[in-house]
Amino acid sequence: MKFKQTLILFGLALFFICCAENPFTGKKTMALVPNSQLFPTAFAQYDQFLNENKVVKGTKDAAMIKRVGQRIAVAAERWLNANGHQGYLNDYKWEYTLVEDKTVNAWCMPGGKIVFYTGILPIAKSETGVAAIMGHEVAHALANHGQQRMSAAYLQQGIAVAGNVAIKDEKSRNAFNQYYGIGSQVGVMLPFSRAHEEEADKIGLYLMAIAGYNPDEAAELWKRMKANSGGKAPPEILSTHPSNDSRIANLRALAPQAKAEAKKFGVTSFRE
Repeated sequence: MKFKQTLILFGLALFFICCAENPFTGKKTMALVPNSQLFPTAFAQYDQFLNENKVVKGTKDAAMIKRVGQRIAVAAERWLNANGHQGYLNDYKWEYTLVEDKTVNAWCMPGGKIVFYTGILPIAKSETGVAAIMGHEVAHALANHGQQRMSAAYLQQGIAVAGNVAIKDEKSRNAFNQYYGIGSQVGVMLPFSRAHEEEADKIGLYLMAIAGYNPDEAAELWKRMKANSGGKAPPEILSTHPSNDSRIANLRALAPQAKAEAKKFGVTSFRE
């Protein structure tokens, strides 16, 4: 019991000493790795990725990715400024790149480096579909989800090391490693990741609406994502992402809220 209490106190101390505030939720989040260290590393990894992959330039699709990204970034800045977070994006270095790859994927690194693979464009189907994806990926960066996942991983590893040092009996130590590994992954890390996806869905929906894109399209996008997956997905409890059905239902429910948020910024109609 004493050991368990020590671990809890250790975790709480780290959380309160090394934390940041998510401006979109107001919640305190773990920040064991500051953005001053995280962003330069992310930028270097991004440059390396571009050097090793085929970047698409000078096409309508490449121009669309940049155009949508810029509109989403402007929407984010408008929202942050209106809610008392002026200067939040000062260290972000936005860049929007289309890469020739059949993989159905897109991502945004900490600090604003965004990549779309050409393989996701047929599923996006339209500029509004791209905006739904862009809003979601940008939301991950704005909410510092990468920073939080890295911090959580460090904390998970730290507790594992502390447990192995503190438990002297080999049988008990082996049992700890087995149950802690499974328990921390299924009971903590995976739900943590799913919560980030749900948070990014909500923030992304707001951003695309403020940028002038119809948030109703996000649920339609995920219908297409579901169809593309062919129903091949692990049970939600064992996944880093919510199930497609959960996501579709959540996006439908959030769309009216996103429209109401956009209306605060004078956006009452959306691009076709």
